[in-house]
Amino acid sequence: MPTGAGPRRVQEIFTATLDLLTEHGYDGLTIEAIAQRAGVHKTTLYRWWSSKDELLAAAVTGSALLEFPVADTGSLRGDLLAVATRLSRLLTRPATAAVLAAVPGRPLLAEATSAFFTGRLTRDHPVFTRAVDRGELAADSDADLVVDLLAGALWFHLLLCGGSADRRYLARLVDSVLTGVRARRA
Repeated sequence: MPTGAGPRRVQEIFTATLDLLTEHGYDGLTIEAIAQRAGVHKTTLYRWWSSKDELLAAAVTGSALLEFPVADTGSLRGDLLAVATRLSRLLTRPATAAVLAAVPGRPLLAEATSAFFTGRLTRDHPVFTRAVDRGELAADSDADLVVDLLAGALWFHLLLCGGSADRRYLARLVDSVLTGVRARRA
C-alpha cells in the first residue's frame, strides 16, 4: 500500500485484524472476519491487500494500537526507564504475542515485525541526543547498543523466561545498562 494511501477506515481494519489474530490465532484469522469486524466489504480489503499476510503485515507496521510516544522526562535514566516500561507493555500485549506466534514460516510478516521493532526503537534516538546535550552521555555512545541491551534483556526476561517486569525490575535493568556490572575499584 503506498504511503498516504489506504481505505478510509484503515485503523478500524488494523484493529480488527490484530484483535481477531489475538482471539483466534493466525489460522483462525480470515479476510471475511476482518471485513465484518471492521464494518467494511471484503472487496475493500482485497483492493488494498492481496492476502491475509499482506494485511497483517500492514496492521503490524501501521496500527495506532502499537504506537507509543518518545520519552522526555528530563534525564537519561528517566527516559530509559520510560522506554523500558513502554517496551515491557508492548511485549506483554496479547496482540504482540499473537503476532510473534504467527511469524515463523511467514517471511512477509517476519519482515514487517522486524521493521516495526527496528522503527520503534530507532524513534528513541532523541533520548540519546538530549542526554548528550545535557552532558549525561558521551557523544560517541552507541545508542543502538543501549537500546539493544534494554530490549534484548526485556525480550529474554518476559517472552523466553516468562518473567514479569515491575517498576523495580525495570529500574534495576536501566541502572545496570547505565552503570555496567563490573565492581567499581576504589
